[in-house]
Amino acid sequence: MSVFSFANVTQFIPPAGNLTFKDRVISVVASFLSILAVAICTAYFTFNSPVLLASMGASIVILVFVPLSPFAQPWSFVIGQIASAFVGVTCALYVTPLELASALAVSVSILAMLFLRCLHPPGAATALVPVIGGETFIELGYKFVLTPVLINVFVMLIMVIIVNRRCLKRDYPQSFKPIISTNETRLSQQDVQQALKKGGEFIDVNVNQLHELLLSAEQHKLKRLRRETTCADIMTKEVPTVEYGDEVEMAWQKIHHEKLKAMPVVDKANRIIGIVTWADFFKFVEISPYVNFQEKFLSFIRRTPDVTTNKPEVVGHIMNKNVTILHETAPVTDLIYLFSSQKHQQIPIISDENRLVGMVFQSDLITALNDKILST
Repeated sequence: MSVFSFANVTQFIPPAGNLTFKDRVISVVASFLSILAVAICTAYFTFNSPVLLASMGASIVILVFVPLSPFAQPWSFVIGQIASAFVGVTCALYVTPLELASALAVSVSILAMLFLRCLHPPGAATALVPVIGGETFIELGYKFVLTPVLINVFVMLIMVIIVNRRCLKRDYPQSFKPIISTNETRLSQQDVQQALKKGGEFIDVNVNQLHELLLSAEQHKLKRLRRETTCADIMTKEVPTVEYGDEVEMAWQKIHHEKLKAMPVVDKANRIIGIVTWADFFKFVEISPYVNFQEKFLSFIRRTPDVTTNKPEVVGHIMNKNVTILHETAPVTDLIYLFSSQKHQQIPIISDENRLVGMVFQSDLITALNDKILST
């Protein structure tokens, strides 16, 4: 564990979010106008009671800046605030001392919101107001639920709906109607709910939104897999190569070390001029029943120390110049014929400039076809 210091404190600062500068300005102005409207309307309709709840300041942040959160939906906001206010008044009237009443007001209001499926964090603050507010709130009793709570809540809700739908063009409030997938093999909303149950905590996104997000990702994957897959999509890009003048021994060591069956031979511009396979190394070794094969093979691949030689010394002398290649935009269906009918085990892939860009092995094609089958 690294030692905490001010030098690395920035790693704990959350990202700025995806609000544009215009949206931020509109949201701040909307917060100002919403609180102002709530205060004016409540003062007009009430007498001898508080005008504005402090928890409305917390609510406006949630309603304007994270309106897609389950905490910000009208049911959570309205019922959460009203239920919490009712719990708070009850604790203020019937529970003493103050410490116990405060603890009960917060915990019971949270419990009520959980049972009513209307969890709204500022509601717990509303439950505290009658408890710690003194005689003024005791005299109000359950009228506190009507004024200022109910008036505060409904005026703010109207303002927030107008701001989100008209000014910020957001789909508020969110619909919780289940999304029905017509394809039984695709992800269902029940699958998402089961996955969320394992978390044991609230996530600031509802099941509908998460389901839509996952389905969107799945659709992108299916679109990618269902389009005409090309060689470039499945090829192995990092391919070992040798050049015409490379020694036979060096080429053998590379092909053996990389565990390949074949290796492209390229020129200085990385254009394919041939291919060397295992068979090319052995076709020049003369087999004799009286000579050990290993000795004959080692004698072949090792460089001849003399000026003259009677055997191939460089890759260009043993390579196969007739190379079957495909362009990177060629469909994988072209590979199926070459692998099945022509008995190729690997196909070099070239670019528009005829330069080597990769190699497709049989295993690459099998993997691609398997993905295709699973995606249908």
